[in-house]
Amino acid sequence: MQKQVKSWEAEVEQILPLVDKPAQYLGGEYNSTVKDWQELSATMVLLFPDLYEIGMSHLGMRVLYEAVNRRPEYAFERSFAPAADMEKLMRERQIPLFSWENYHAVRDFDVVGVTLQYEMSFTNILNMLELAGIPLLAAERPDWAYPLVLAGGPCAYNPEPLCDFFDLFVIGEGEEVELELLDLYTECRAQGTSKAEFLRRACQIPGIYVPAFYQPQYDVAGKLVEVAAADFAPRRVKKRIIKDMDAVPFPTDQIVPFAEIVHDRAVIEVMRGCNRGCRFCQAGIIYRPVREKSPEVLAEQAAAALSATGYDELGMVSLSTADYSCVAPLIDRLLAEHAADGVSVSLPSLRVDAMSVGLAERIQTVRKSGMTLAPEAGTQRLRDIINKGVNEADIFAAVQAALAAGWNSFKLYFMAGLPYETDEDLLGIAALARQILALGAAPGRRRKLTINVSVSFFVPKCDTPFQWFGQNSREELTRKRELLYAAFKPIRGARLSCHDIELSFLEGVFSRGDRRLGRALLEAHKLGCKFDSWHEHFNYEAWLEAFRRSGIDPADYAGHDFAQEDVLPWDHIDCGVDKRWLWREWQKAAAAEKTPDCRRGPCSGCGICPSLGCDNHYAAKGEEI
Repeated sequence: MQKQVKSWEAEVEQILPLVDKPAQYLGGEYNSTVKDWQELSATMVLLFPDLYEIGMSHLGMRVLYEAVNRRPEYAFERSFAPAADMEKLMRERQIPLFSWENYHAVRDFDVVGVTLQYEMSFTNILNMLELAGIPLLAAERPDWAYPLVLAGGPCAYNPEPLCDFFDLFVIGEGEEVELELLDLYTECRAQGTSKAEFLRRACQIPGIYVPAFYQPQYDVAGKLVEVAAADFAPRRVKKRIIKDMDAVPFPTDQIVPFAEIVHDRAVIEVMRGCNRGCRFCQAGIIYRPVREKSPEVLAEQAAAALSATGYDELGMVSLSTADYSCVAPLIDRLLAEHAADGVSVSLPSLRVDAMSVGLAERIQTVRKSGMTLAPEAGTQRLRDIINKGVNEADIFAAVQAALAAGWNSFKLYFMAGLPYETDEDLLGIAALARQILALGAAPGRRRKLTINVSVSFFVPKCDTPFQWFGQNSREELTRKRELLYAAFKPIRGARLSCHDIELSFLEGVFSRGDRRLGRALLEAHKLGCKFDSWHEHFNYEAWLEAFRRSGIDPADYAGHDFAQEDVLPWDHIDCGVDKRWLWREWQKAAAAEKTPDCRRGPCSGCGICPSLGCDNHYAAKGEEI
């Protein structure tokens, strides 16, 4: 596919001395892949709708970068949201949004992908498309005059609020399906196929959702009663999954950024999925089932990544790394092979138990950073409701083990606004902090213990047992926040911080919203909303005005309790876990009944393993549902 496109490198270089942190826009980083477009069949750029320092820390982007660029006929490049000062200059000088590899305009690519990590990045997506010169509405891109625009990621499991803006969505893990899509695109363009016919063929690829072929139907009261699929489209779009983690492409020649990023280290992905079954956690559901890499493959990938990057830190990444079945032997092997070169090993996620503290002690023999624990709730009753799988004995054992190992600073994560929560549960957070401080005040301790308590406000997510729950009102969350601050005021040695209530409210609006929210999102963009998750940019009043202009009451979305028989906006997207099982878990939560870890107890019958043809040892052993 011969392309004559302009490089905007010279224009970008002229404005870099005028912006803060210019290194984040340089491109050409060590290990980045730059291909000659004259030799390619198709080009793709991934937009990460946040700053470079955030996007470059995201493992999923690195994995897709490797998977596509391994194919010599395709190119996969990157683009990030420019900061306010950079965007201002780009608009003034009419420099379009560009890729970091070749400084080509995003609009010149064949395919534009967007990663959907967080609902409050949605306005950034529209802003980036506008900067690229691409019409925002999919209906305004009916032919091949503009790139194919697609999205994937966790928020794609409820794509409806974004359906007006995308040609298609990738549901599930993208390494294989992205290549199948590029193959189809190349074939159709060579044949002169229309975009409409391409989309008809694309929707037959498992994991591809084309929203134009699905129409929501509402009753006279405005209640969703059906999302009707076209005759040729699958009734439900089942997620894609990688079954063999050892065989999946993984980037060992990882890009080394010029600018500092949030997680600046080499990484290995030890497994996907989580077996814990926390009822509030969307990731624990949509990434099921658990699939581990073998220790041998991980050791090889670690050595290759360290050699290719020169990093002195190796991150072992997953949703719950401490649950990896060979975690302790693997850590010992990595330290034995690389510690002499000054390499440290980090575990981004730990359980609340003494074993995890032991793992942390193993890898932090030189310097103790703060210890982070996530009890999530202040009382055992509420921890059972959310199926956290942690009791007070676990918490205190973890704290005592950490104190004995030399830790003197703790960060504790909790949530407020959970289903069935009472004021007693909230006051239990302060009580737990007091008990932990008391453990740290034992006779003979030289250093004073400090605790930082972070409380986020619960947002119900699709495809979880709590998807039927209406979020607490802003007024109720404000009352709960005041109750917490009053409880912590007399506690010395503990510092409390709470997340933004308005931000959590908007996240709740979009997390379980339907297609009608697209018009509010477009209005918010017109009113200048962007970087909503950044406190200095968040404009709540503009959002309220956007809802007023759209004729939408956002509280009707965030606070709505769904009934069992209700059609949910995302019911036509199949995450692989049976909806009936999710409802059963919601009922068990009401009774504070726990569901055991499915890798250590009987299968709970969520349906994921047999539905995907997986042969996990715990598959299909539960009761019929």
